[in-house]
Amino acid sequence: MEWIERLNGAIRYIEEHLEEDIDYEQVAKIACCSTYHFQRMFSYMANVPLAEYIRRRRMTLAAVDLQNGNEKVIDIALKYGYNSPTAFNRAFQSVHGITPSQAKERGVSIKAFPPISFKITIKGDVEMNYKIVQKGSFRIVGVSQDLFKEIDKNFDIVPKMWQNAAENGTVEKLASMMNADPIGVLGVSACGGEDNWKYYIAVASDKAIDESLEEFIVPAATWAIFYGEGAMPHSIQELEKRIVTEWLPTSGYEYGNAPDIEVYINADPQNSKFEIWIPVVKKA
Repeated sequence: MEWIERLNGAIRYIEEHLEEDIDYEQVAKIACCSTYHFQRMFSYMANVPLAEYIRRRRMTLAAVDLQNGNEKVIDIALKYGYNSPTAFNRAFQSVHGITPSQAKERGVSIKAFPPISFKITIKGDVEMNYKIVQKGSFRIVGVSQDLFKEIDKNFDIVPKMWQNAAENGTVEKLASMMNADPIGVLGVSACGGEDNWKYYIAVASDKAIDESLEEFIVPAATWAIFYGEGAMPHSIQELEKRIVTEWLPTSGYEYGNAPDIEVYINADPQNSKFEIWIPVVKKA
């Protein structure tokens, strides 16, 4: 229950700072995990990205202010962090379907998105196959791309990376180089610091590389390794969601300080076989 309580503590922090710049690092610190892992957990558990949730909450409060007071639209925009009236109008309309000026009129319908809270729901109707493994550091080689700090901005980046890597022969080249565990083509979400996030398409290998590739050392860690199969990308997304919402809260573990790794064992998108490696540490 401590894990859920920490998540709810993070939500309380967000609520208390909706009229300020919200410090994602502080939010994650309250939840006792990295900024990256907190955003992943939040999006799976809340079914909405963290940045979108914050935007909806701010626009909910802005609508109340517009209907209940005499403040100017520009003043309310500034109150919730929008220096540009155009940006505020766009954000407001995306949530309420009307302009801020229209929201001031009597009888106009607006939407409300209340604060969320988390609780544990025990399902257990479908088994999850996993193992806990301690592994020393290992080298991966491949290609990478910088990621945005707000992970919902990366939803287009990673699929395009995979498409380009498949079309230009990078995946085939990497597959010929793999010679270490984990065996498979890897998707690695690595955080080298709060402002240095990268996604790698890579393989575990000790072979020399040319200028088209780069290397990264995955640190020693304890991993919860889950096996899955099925059509992509739905199958792996569904398993990732179940790990966060069903397994992690009651496992006795929490997120560790290491990358998330997806291991693609075969190349058939309709009947893919894969593993998900989650870094974990025992709860104190």
